[in-house]
Amino acid sequence: MTIEPGKLYVVATPIGNLADLSFRALDTLKNVDLIAAEDTRHIKMLLNHYGINNALMALHQHNEERACAGLIEKLQAGLSIALVSDAGTPLLSDPGLPLVKHVKEMGLDVVPIPGACALIAALSVAGLPVSPFYFAGFSPRTSSARKTFFTEQMCNPITWIFYESSHRILASIEDLADVLTPDRNLVIAREITKLHETIIKASLNEMLALVRNNEMMRKGEFVVIVEGAPKTEQATELSEEDEKILRILLKECTIKSAVAMAVEITGAKKKILYQTALAIQNQMNSK
Repeated sequence: MTIEPGKLYVVATPIGNLADLSFRALDTLKNVDLIAAEDTRHIKMLLNHYGINNALMALHQHNEERACAGLIEKLQAGLSIALVSDAGTPLLSDPGLPLVKHVKEMGLDVVPIPGACALIAALSVAGLPVSPFYFAGFSPRTSSARKTFFTEQMCNPITWIFYESSHRILASIEDLADVLTPDRNLVIAREITKLHETIIKASLNEMLALVRNNEMMRKGEFVVIVEGAPKTEQATELSEEDEKILRILLKECTIKSAVAMAVEITGAKKKILYQTALAIQNQMNSK
């Protein structure tokens, strides 16, 4: 592979197993003029493994806006740069978007060097429909925000996925259990490509018990894949009158209270009322 001057190469790196680095990625990292890495200490382990001794600079969420101008100047001067994250494909819940965006705005070339991605690896073995699917990145940090997100997705008919960390996985599955029916299928892919890789498909109720009772299921990095809603749970539209009543109630009450009263007044399903209430609130907040 010929590395061309003035180009930014977005390089996917292994998510666990170092042997998953592609030949093309290896060649790119060896031959670019500079590697911009989320954590230079972390990427050095990969580079040392392959005997790569290349110039490094940090590009992470705290400095990426400031660092972009300098990197673009280097590209314009004819240097080649590789962008890498700590693991997997850059920009998927990782830093890098401002750089790629600005580089393209300047009319410079951005070249993808594909490879490992936890999301795609988990989907490929999940045994759930994947065409189409919805990826949400990392779930919200707080329980209330997670429940709002899960409620927004509960009637989604397609498979949806989010990343989760070890210190929030149990709370996250508990929040899911508060929102979804216990028979909804779930896949947890833990530590993909690593020594303790675990991929389990089970009902939400079974998965909650497993995560609660098995300490190992609370360690590592997680991809959580949720089965789309069956037709009986998919939302239908509210009538104009029902939505009008809901809007009036939302002006005076919290979402929870407004939905509860709207159920009594209109007889509409709680799920569609809740989803509509969230959409109305988002509209109001954006004005």
